[in-house]
Amino acid sequence: MDVMEVIRQRRSVRSYEDREVEEEVLKQVMEAGRLAPSARNLQEWKFVVVRDKALRQKLVDAAAGQQFVGEAPVVIVACAVEHDHIMPCGHPSHLIDVAIAIDHITLAACELGLGTCWVGAFDQKKVRDILGIPDSVEVIELLPMGYPAGWPGARLRKPFGEVVCYDGWQD
Repeated sequence: MDVMEVIRQRRSVRSYEDREVEEEVLKQVMEAGRLAPSARNLQEWKFVVVRDKALRQKLVDAAAGQQFVGEAPVVIVACAVEHDHIMPCGHPSHLIDVAIAIDHITLAACELGLGTCWVGAFDQKKVRDILGIPDSVEVIELLPMGYPAGWPGARLRKPFGEVVCYDGWQD
């Protein structure tokens, strides 16, 4: 599959088969995150890969009761261990850099037949407490992952001309 095909096929999957993700497949997916670019090459991320069923069930409560979080055979908890660098544009680099790494992970997962779903509805303190993550570390995103029980259809996207303009802002 080429990268554009993977981008077109990637979906937010909220229903997973009761099937473990093979260790070698999981390593390939996580390697994609490790190789992601970051501002000043800080690589601020650390990923907690949660496979234990009891821990995944506890994450359901931390994720506003979203059951699919516990049903996925893997939940990747994306964290920023450093979060002090502000880029010259005024944005904190860790939020952007971790998002880039997560996107690499989601695309690699899709290519390997796995589904993922970005989850931002969660309580950081609860996630930290469940997984023993230090208070100095920011939990940025939860990413349930597994083999989809079904592949959702494509979501509507805005037309190209509505989101892209050239050589200056255009309404």
